[in-house]
Parts: sequence; structure tokens; C-alpha cells
Amino acid sequence: MAVDRGSSKQEDIDHALAVFGLTPPLTRQHLEERRRELLATWHPHRYANLTNNPRKYMSMYRKGEAMTKAINAAYQLLAVWLEGSQERMADGK
Repeated sequence: MAVDRGSSKQEDIDHALAVFGLTPPLTRQHLEERRRELLATWHPHRYANLTNNPRKYMSMYRKGEAMTKAINAAYQLLAVWLEGSQERMADGK
């Protein structure tokens, strides 16, 4: 999911909200808290002591890496979207 600073498609916003398990309205603080929770849950190194099976470990490690990337991409998109929403509200639009 690429971040387009000009205009974000609503489906990308909906997907990012689904990754975070959030619904509007939301605040930057709520977004930050949820990001920290998700990154702690999906951090790839978290799986190091769960199994002695190297294949299972690498599978979970890759899944953790993919989720970490998805979380960071969704966070960037939502941060831009939230900033734009706040600017529109401040402008009275």
C-alpha cells in the first residue's frame, strides 16, 4: 500500500482502518497507541523462543515481517488522512 500524499482512495483508508481494527472518528493519540500494540504483537523477533523448528520459526518470522510492514504502511496512510481531516475541519469545510 503506497502512500499518496495528494488524495488517498477510500478503499485504502478502509483497509488501513481494518489493519488497525479502528473506526472513525479517531484521534492521533488513539492511532499511536494502537500502532504500538500491534507492533509489539507482530514484532518478528517475538517468535524466536516459540519453537525449536527452524521452518516454523521462519514462517512466523516472515509473517511478522509482513504484518509489521502492513502496520507501518497503514499508519503512514492514516496519519496523512487524519492530518488532512483535521485541516478540513479547521478550515470549516
